[in-house]
Amino acid sequence: MIMASRIYIDGTNLRLGRAASVIAKRLIEGDAVVIVNVEKMVVSGSRASVLSKYERWMELRTYKNPEEVGPKHHRSPDRLFFYAVRSMLPKAPSGKAALKRLKVYLGVPEELKQSKLETIGDADIKTLRGKYMPLEELSRSLGWAV
Repeated sequence: MIMASRIYIDGTNLRLGRAASVIAKRLIEGDAVVIVNVEKMVVSGSRASVLSKYERWMELRTYKNPEEVGPKHHRSPDRLFFYAVRSMLPKAPSGKAALKRLKVYLGVPEELKQSKLETIGDADIKTLRGKYMPLEELSRSLGWAV
């Protein structure tokens, strides 16, 4: 598969789920995607509902020995977004190849400061009517320490 292009996206004020679905589609099409300012993305819903959902997800273990066995989930904003995109890709070699074309950054790295950053219109927060919570605040509530 020939790489179509490299896309630079600014995650400021984008909804996590909508942005993840659009980016997953672009990755499947063969584009390489770089996301910056991912900590400024938002999760829609009230603070209490968002926290309860993510805290429950973080506590998921196995029934056999829940204290010692089971997945240990990342809490940083870049890893939360990475895994949101990963869950939207096919569980096949094509999905793994697409995931290798994704780069996620907190803030804007020095080498990308001169790049032209795009945004995703469908995922913009302006179309959201309800409450929302910034991804950085969610990560700190889950125990992420910078």
